[in-house]
Amino acid sequence: MAREKKQKKPFFKRIWVWVVIIIIAIAAFGSLGGNKSTTANKEDTSSSSNTSSKKSSSTTTVDTKGATKSQLGALLKAKSYSSMMHMSKQGIFAQLTASAGDQYSDEDAQYAVDHLKADYNANALKTAKAYSDQQSMSKEGIRQQLIATAGDKFTESEAQYAVDNLKADYNKNALNTARDYKNQQGISSDAIREQLTSSYGEQFTAQEADYAIQHLGN
Repeated sequence: MAREKKQKKPFFKRIWVWVVIIIIAIAAFGSLGGNKSTTANKEDTSSSSNTSSKKSSSTTTVDTKGATKSQLGALLKAKSYSSMMHMSKQGIFAQLTASAGDQYSDEDAQYAVDHLKADYNANALKTAKAYSDQQSMSKEGIRQQLIATAGDKFTESEAQYAVDNLKADYNKNALNTARDYKNQQGISSDAIREQLTSSYGEQFTAQEADYAIQHLGN
């Protein structure tokens, strides 16, 4: 009998992800001083160029008129969660309001996700790629992780978009997973195959599991 698979930790809750974000934030802060030296050059640009850039920026600027300081803070955090961690709308809301997270009020968090300009299909796809590249998950395993309430909280349509557009070698993922079972648990090939294909396990297809078993000794 296949062993029930534990819910994988959402990608954005992994410690190394936060380390990367902190490094990026420090680098961005340090670059502020360098921006001052470019002010004179910016002032020398033509008026037509300025007009064009203003028109361009106005199409992407969010109207925050009347927002409170707390709402703007929540929106800034939401932007970083989307752009750096590729989180879902519901995932961002949960992180903003979590007692172990940012502890914003529900109202401030709702303001943030309502005013955030994000491509959640793209976020889901990038998260799916991370699961494939780093955890060698199956297509169905990735889809379920993306929509899980204890996972990434993407919508069904966003998760489906992600797995439909993900370029992944699921044979290779199945083989990597099979090797992990063999090396870490020492179970038989038959048991590994059952675990790979089980709906309670890794949820690879029968063909992908067969490929893994056939190449397990290579």
